[in-house]
Amino acid sequence: MRPEALNWSIDNCTIGRAMQILGERWTVVVLREVFAGVRRFDDMRERTGIPRQVLTNRLASLVAHGILRREPYREPGARVRYEYRLTEKGFDLYPVLVAVRDWGDRYLADPGGPPLRTVHSGCEAQVHAVLRCEAGHDVATMRQVEPRPGPGAIRLNLDRRPGESSGISTESGRRLRADAGNTAQA
Repeated sequence: MRPEALNWSIDNCTIGRAMQILGERWTVVVLREVFAGVRRFDDMRERTGIPRQVLTNRLASLVAHGILRREPYREPGARVRYEYRLTEKGFDLYPVLVAVRDWGDRYLADPGGPPLRTVHSGCEAQVHAVLRCEAGHDVATMRQVEPRPGPGAIRLNLDRRPGESSGISTESGRRLRADAGNTAQA
């Protein structure tokens, strides 16, 4: 039986787009540091061992994508430098980092336990990522979730005639063709 997902294009997949920004190890390490309150370049470099140019590139990318913003500061007698602060878009990544940490704590922690706990400041209970539907129901397992095409989904045109080039067809019937890896409207 053919999975329904194969009928839909992944060209506009938001998971893929997010991973183009976040999918490199050092990017997530930089975010971890900023969420932990480490906001200055030299402090990040010293704490993590990230090579200078790699850190420069990751910070520039996070700023360019609107996840971090540069905030000037000056130590007495020194030149103006910048620290990196989360934007609203950056703060929205916190549940992602908590979910990654939860997974790492479960499968990758040393025998002595995880090196970091995050606790609710009001009650000191540990914080975890939780999946919940818009109606307020907790989702305990992936088996309780069904993928469905969203409003931006593009249905693949799988009903082409022999000799016709492959392409993508949206629900409104527009025809798109893939030419050399680029999608263009025909």
